[in-house]
Amino acid sequence: MSRAGAGGGIVPASTRAMNLSHFLTQAARRHPDAVAFVWREKVWSWRQMEARVDALAAALRDQFGIAKGDRVLVQSTNCNQMFESMFACFRLGAVWVPANYRQSPDEIAYLAEASGARGMICGAAFPDHARTCRERAPDLRFVLSIGASGFGEDIDIAIDRHLGRTVPAAAVDRDDPCWFFFTSGTTGRPKAAVLTHGQMSFVVTNHLCDLMPGTTHEDASIVVAPLSHGAGVHQLAQVARGVKTILLPTEKLDVPTVWSLVEKWRVTNLFTVPTILKLLVEDQSVDRHDRSSLRYVIYAGAPMYRSDQKKALEKLGPVLVQYFGLGEVTGNITVLPPAFHSVGDGPQARIGTCGFERTGMQVEIQDDAGNPVPAGDTGEICVIGPAVFAGYHDNPEANAKAFRNGWFRTGDLGHMDEEGFVYITGRASDMYISGGSNIYPREIEEKILAHPDVSEAAVLGVPDPLWGEVGVAVCVVRPGADAAAIDLAAWLEDKLARYKLPKRIIWWEEMPKTAYGKIAKKQIREELDRRGDLAAPGKKTSA
Repeated sequence: MSRAGAGGGIVPASTRAMNLSHFLTQAARRHPDAVAFVWREKVWSWRQMEARVDALAAALRDQFGIAKGDRVLVQSTNCNQMFESMFACFRLGAVWVPANYRQSPDEIAYLAEASGARGMICGAAFPDHARTCRERAPDLRFVLSIGASGFGEDIDIAIDRHLGRTVPAAAVDRDDPCWFFFTSGTTGRPKAAVLTHGQMSFVVTNHLCDLMPGTTHEDASIVVAPLSHGAGVHQLAQVARGVKTILLPTEKLDVPTVWSLVEKWRVTNLFTVPTILKLLVEDQSVDRHDRSSLRYVIYAGAPMYRSDQKKALEKLGPVLVQYFGLGEVTGNITVLPPAFHSVGDGPQARIGTCGFERTGMQVEIQDDAGNPVPAGDTGEICVIGPAVFAGYHDNPEANAKAFRNGWFRTGDLGHMDEEGFVYITGRASDMYISGGSNIYPREIEEKILAHPDVSEAAVLGVPDPLWGEVGVAVCVVRPGADAAAIDLAAWLEDKLARYKLPKRIIWWEEMPKTAYGKIAKKQIREELDRRGDLAAPGKKTSA
């Protein structure tokens, strides 16, 4: 990049960017004694958070040798130390590498190897993860423990030893990495999407602009999803506005506790995924607590079925905000604000859409050759803009597949209407071909979930000797309902074209889900195979 000089020549322009840890410094300057972070019985002010992050950065630098560009792997459930580790890494110009804590020791060791992690911060409850990473990751020099353990120094002891130290934020450029955001690995090994300081500054600004306009230091946000992924991005945006963050005191989602904390702290926003939002509004505790403080209930990560959307609106009012965006685009593809959510099915409801383009981003629906398709036609959803990641770490093959003519290819199929609203049909990998016709599971799942006794549904294409592939629907009934009494085939008969009807309907007690609350179709397929149901005859079986 360049700019015009005083004499009309061209001189290099600076690519220097703000170090993301400066968001915390700003909050501590403006609101030093205000509540910053709440977890269990502990409350920290912004001044205290800034001091602890400085101390942790000093420990990582002076005691363990972490420098700019080094990667630090974090294996932990949500806690204040995990949140602090993000800012300490940013401050040093190091790269924060948070893991899905529910993964196995071998899976986490792969992340340590793939990222080239120099250090690891690991919850005391995961000694096997720490041991396996030490054995497998040649670059790993130390492990800090969150809590007392036998595998590393307690991180709080290291922080206490360095309290009072001040660590200046490392100078960073716009494209310097700050976060390795590992993909879920649904089609193979997880890949490290490289997020940068400049990119994330845009993302934070965009989140505040499009998802939570008007957010100030008087707001409060509750965390109901792992900080390692979308919730961590959401909370980074909260710090930028001095918003207090409340963590759940329990590792697992406890819905009554969520609503009691919403009432106690007058929570104004939260980020979640559709399956968790469904649990929140269907639990009886939602009616026992004051939730009137909520202004933005933001959901993403997977489509929300219309039946669940209506229930959430009936319980919470016009506070729903949907966004669509992969980790590689840090959530910044589309937004559907509260004004476009409606209990009624009129034109304002925009049923089935994930919204319109985020500020500063451009979306295009493309055919297989990379050409834009007409409004209403189905193609791959592609995107350009400052929120797009820098590429996958040390993975040129994946980068070549992910980008075409400068556009990031999401792998999601959909269409855009004349007004710019985007509609997701499903993942390209979910689509199957039956008798020569393309079948998109999302459409079928929507029809199934309109049945009053069906709680969850997933449709997959499976091999068939006659048709090539046919659909199998795996469903879960609502509490109190009897699967044997549901004739789902008859229910669907006049709602879908005959070739789209699932050839088998299988009832399970529960669906496998990822750590982030998404229904895990890869695991469903593996379980179907294990049970012998991929080739089983008949229309209906029970778990």
